[in-house]
Amino acid sequence: MSANIHWADITADRIIKQLGEKDVYTLASGITPSGVVHFGNFREVITVDLVARGLRAKGKKVRFIFSWDDYDTFRKVPANMPKQDELAKYMFQPIVDTPDPFGEHESYAAHHERSFEAQLEKVGIEVEPLYQAVKYRAGEYRKGIRTTLEKRDEIAAILNEHRTSPLGEDWMPVSVYCEKCNTDHEIKNIKWDGKSALSYECNNCQNKGQLDLETTERVKLPWRMDWPMRWAHEQVDFEPGGKDHSSQGGSYTTAKEIVKLYDWRSPIYLQYDFVSIKGAGGKMSSSKGNLITVNDILKVYEPEMVRWIFASYKTNVDFAVSFDLDVIKTYEDFDRQERQAYGVEAANEKKAAMAKRVYELSQISTMPSEMPFQPAFRHLTNILQIHDGDIKAARSFYDSDIKNERDERRFNERAACAKHWLENYAPEDFKFSVNSSNINYECESNTKSFLTAFKQVLEKDWASFDDKSLHEKMYEVIHEHEVEPPVAFKALYQSLISQDRGPKLASFILTVGKDRVIQLL
Repeated sequence: MSANIHWADITADRIIKQLGEKDVYTLASGITPSGVVHFGNFREVITVDLVARGLRAKGKKVRFIFSWDDYDTFRKVPANMPKQDELAKYMFQPIVDTPDPFGEHESYAAHHERSFEAQLEKVGIEVEPLYQAVKYRAGEYRKGIRTTLEKRDEIAAILNEHRTSPLGEDWMPVSVYCEKCNTDHEIKNIKWDGKSALSYECNNCQNKGQLDLETTERVKLPWRMDWPMRWAHEQVDFEPGGKDHSSQGGSYTTAKEIVKLYDWRSPIYLQYDFVSIKGAGGKMSSSKGNLITVNDILKVYEPEMVRWIFASYKTNVDFAVSFDLDVIKTYEDFDRQERQAYGVEAANEKKAAMAKRVYELSQISTMPSEMPFQPAFRHLTNILQIHDGDIKAARSFYDSDIKNERDERRFNERAACAKHWLENYAPEDFKFSVNSSNINYECESNTKSFLTAFKQVLEKDWASFDDKSLHEKMYEVIHEHEVEPPVAFKALYQSLISQDRGPKLASFILTVGKDRVIQLL
């Protein structure tokens, strides 16, 4: 049994204490596939996964259901989708009935569902997907729909407590997809006979229809009713929600009252805050198309690091995932906590325990028995640039450090991330390319003599230098030739990479290698 030091374990303990012992605890999450599922949505899913791991660590069985709300209405064509005009023809129809503009899957919904499910698998999250269009159309929710109609007045009273103006007398707690045009946005005058007949009028196509609640698949519950109805149907024990749902009068406030009408109780709840991408401000939106996906994050961070970033923050804290220069600090922080988790780096008892638990929760599978090899991200970016982005060539620098399959995976994943970051997000002054030949750098005579003398020192004593001794020797030669250090450094950087500044010189020179440096000086 894991110690209750991490919020996921504390929440798991709260679930057990409040609900008692159960054969299976049902945890839930869900998303409407209105467009590409973005990284902001991922916080809800990883929150549930971490709590599920907390429960399993206590020996409990968990059912993690993930609802795809693909029977929702297609309300907006995202700006990043192809075939905009074609998609626009399906506005206000079920998302599941909208064709895939990429021509790869059976529907628009399925395209985004399969993509996100594959991304979850990459970060070690296993879910039981529930496709709401399938469930509605199979009649699984007929009892819930009938209960909703029967409890119409009680539901209206609950909703009215949080409205500035009360719902109208003609309000009905269901929506209908027209039999003729398959849209729901202009449905008016819904009436229920108290038995099985539900009539409606569609102002979009002027159709007047009547549905049989025992056989129809065209009736759906709006979100405020749908959410608590499904809590009861699936007997959900835990589901988190964003602060938009959590605000007073928000959908959770009303859902926890409405769910009682379905003879269930509200799940244990945990609010989570928003996550953003540093340098790409504002909330991400699938319908707007301004988003970053889990796949995009995985191009910059290793899978375990993606999990680690979320496991490191309490759910009620908003934070940004860095794509800028702070990527380096994020890797350094992860490596430090990895060392603390394995006891390689000293930390007080509480800090070490938290480091280990966060690290355990960050694993795709089980925690390796030995700490994986840590190629420092900043240094790795230099190695890659020295080798012109050739990962295979860069690996030769780490041959003696890579001892097993896990080390190999660490190097390959981190090197690929470093290369992608360099090519797409690194500041321009961070990038460099080692000169292919001597540029005959023009400078004052004393600077030129310094370069010549320093070259001779390297030719003679290369094998004896490490970073510290080479740094000291460099200053010694600089002073001998009465050159200002900034001038000497500029001359070296220009000779090596045709820039005024660059990586720390002594280490950089040793990494580039004797033959190449001598040639360029």
